[in-house]
Amino acid sequence: MVKRLRVAGVYGGRSGEHEVSLRSAAAIIANLDPERYEVVPVAIGKEGRWQTGPESLEVLERSQRDLAPIPSHGLEVTLPPDPTRRGLVPLAGGPPIPLDVVFPVLHGTYGEDGTIQGLFELAGLPYVGAGVLASAIGMDKAIMKSVFRDAGIAICRWLVARVGAEPAATLARRVEGELGFPCFVKPANLGSSVGISKVKQPGGLAAALAEAGAYDPKVVIEEAITGREFECAVLGNEEPEASVVGELVPSREFYDYADKYVEHGARVLIPAPLPDTTAAAMRALALRAFRAVDCAGLARVDFFLERGTDRILVNEINTMPGFTAISMYPKLWEASGLSFAALLDRLITLARERHAVRGRRQLSFTPPAPAASPAPRQARR
Repeated sequence: MVKRLRVAGVYGGRSGEHEVSLRSAAAIIANLDPERYEVVPVAIGKEGRWQTGPESLEVLERSQRDLAPIPSHGLEVTLPPDPTRRGLVPLAGGPPIPLDVVFPVLHGTYGEDGTIQGLFELAGLPYVGAGVLASAIGMDKAIMKSVFRDAGIAICRWLVARVGAEPAATLARRVEGELGFPCFVKPANLGSSVGISKVKQPGGLAAALAEAGAYDPKVVIEEAITGREFECAVLGNEEPEASVVGELVPSREFYDYADKYVEHGARVLIPAPLPDTTAAAMRALALRAFRAVDCAGLARVDFFLERGTDRILVNEINTMPGFTAISMYPKLWEASGLSFAALLDRLITLARERHAVRGRRQLSFTPPAPAASPAPRQARR
């Protein structure tokens, strides 16, 4: 019998997207082949405590169903940044828990922004998804847009504001001059539509800044694009592939948190009703965006198709997209011929392949020996 891989499913975290992470994790763990993988559930509480135990899956199921934070339970563990340990260490003592690969099902701050990816690198563990740099770029909407702009990828007009850095009236004039109203105000470093507001008049800007600024003092303000919304899934490392394109039809004014996770009112059309040439252009753009941020493993790229001009604009790249029962990423691959279980197999394989490639890097350097000094010349007599 082939030895099963021990996979740490890490979920929760210190993030405004904690509860969404639980739903993604529950779906992933339910679809991992038990004949191939031994799952080690690792719950990170909102306070940052890492915990695992035989009751963890039951606690996860209850919390994700109620859309509630993970409560304290089980054995408290830590992951030492030591590649000779390669696993979890119980804080109260006891045998370590060795791991073969980590599946970080974490969304938002401290999970999708490069911080925990850096810990996995230091611990010498293969992990699913983008590395430190791509994760950080994908999390920060301002940096992401700068990278896309420099790569020649079409995006909407935008500007960056910092909470308290300028009077609201001054910022309102800047927005009016550079973007116009309506506009969207977003925390620079968060996802799942948490903290986002649509502002229709200058007078609504202060409240929107306060809402976004509660999650991140750095705020991105974008022009409102009138048009349709689409998504494309990307899978791979050096030779990524793009899925079919799907369309999101929100039930509300925009695709907000309630539409995504509470009311489930949005309609999803897969494949999207688009001309073949437009769908092909979006798939090609998804691959360009993936490469522009140096992504690996997986990503979902979101688009606008502007009404009246048919311009395709990249909205953002999500380096750890949702895996909930209603999430587009697994649905797009299923429509492309890859089942949920096969998709997870592929992601774990990609993680191990990338780790093997990075493991071949030379990490030591021997300085060349200093050149021999020339023999002293004898003075002529």
